[in-house]
Amino acid sequence: MSGPLEGWRVLDLTQGIAGPYVTKLCSDYGANVLKVERPGVGDASRNIGPFPGDHPNVDASGMFLTLNTGKHSVTLNLKTKTGREILLRLAKEADLVVESFRAGTLERLDLAPERFAEANPSAALVRISNFGQTGPMRDFSADDLTAYAAAGILQVTGEPDREPVGLGIYTPLFLAGAIVAPMALAAMRAAHRDGQQEVVDFSIQEGLAGSMDRGGTNLVSFQYSGALMVERRERVLINSLPNGVFPCADGYIQVTTQVNWFDRFCRVIGRPEWITDPRMTSNLNNPLEIGGEVEAAFYEWLLPRTKQQAMEEAQAVGWPLSALNTPADVIRDPHFRERGFFVGIDHPQAGHIELPGLAVRFSDTPGEVRRPPLLGEHTFEVLAGLGYAPQEIAALRAESVI
Repeated sequence: MSGPLEGWRVLDLTQGIAGPYVTKLCSDYGANVLKVERPGVGDASRNIGPFPGDHPNVDASGMFLTLNTGKHSVTLNLKTKTGREILLRLAKEADLVVESFRAGTLERLDLAPERFAEANPSAALVRISNFGQTGPMRDFSADDLTAYAAAGILQVTGEPDREPVGLGIYTPLFLAGAIVAPMALAAMRAAHRDGQQEVVDFSIQEGLAGSMDRGGTNLVSFQYSGALMVERRERVLINSLPNGVFPCADGYIQVTTQVNWFDRFCRVIGRPEWITDPRMTSNLNNPLEIGGEVEAAFYEWLLPRTKQQAMEEAQAVGWPLSALNTPADVIRDPHFRERGFFVGIDHPQAGHIELPGLAVRFSDTPGEVRRPPLLGEHTFEVLAGLGYAPQEIAALRAESVI
């Protein structure tokens, strides 16, 4: 199925999570993405499980399969002169080059941005690194939680009077990829428009610090008030109504209850008389006065119900309560199923798998989630397309170039 990026060519020099997520989005929406991997090793994410039957396999990693749908894989040893020459030949045909090596790696490989500009002046180069290509932290190492910590976000996850609590695994890196993806397309457009290379220096730390996932909002909150948003919620915005995560018959629900939704809350939990009770309505922002009574009535209604029942009853009157779904719940969820969100793929190593589909839906050019590649699956095809004869390709393999 065609996508809005059909016809665009992306040279993918990324590994891990943030960079591959950028190029995955390009691939799902129609771009021809050529992923360059290390011979015999491949992208580091090929070693991240889960694996079918818990048997490690570089061609069946759940993480790799999720992040590399529809791409073509070619193996190249960029530490060899011939490997670098082949890479620059591939760059001549690309509209966008995306790399996520440690800062300065391209320069050490004699592949500075100028080399790519010489090969193809109208292609954009997006550089993704932990802390940017310059600055005193440029060469620091990082993982997902390190990035959140350095961006000032980890400090405000969890409870105000407790030590910070880490978020779900890899969340910061997926968020970073989502931030830079549209800017990569903007750089590609600018390079084509001007016929001149556009180089993007994306720091994961800066992307997270300026994001709406607690980063930018807390920086502004601190500058204005000297307090973080999580602290201000505790001191200023709390009310007498249930807000947060609560247990129910088969798990948990998450609910947000603003004061102006008090009537909805009362109708759902079976306390309609409270709507006109002055003692209640005058103390909606005074938890010490009525908070215990409200909480008791809420639990009396909630605890016998499943999370699905509670959600459906609350949502029927516009009270935003949601089931706190487990991964198993999400996979079985009838809403996802009716919308066809999960996509079935037959893979030669992983077998039949279901992957998350396209979250952004185009009417005429929808795109498609396609099978991820085996390591080096398209090397012969790609080199043949560059004019290499079979015996030359065999020689490159013997010389560990591919």
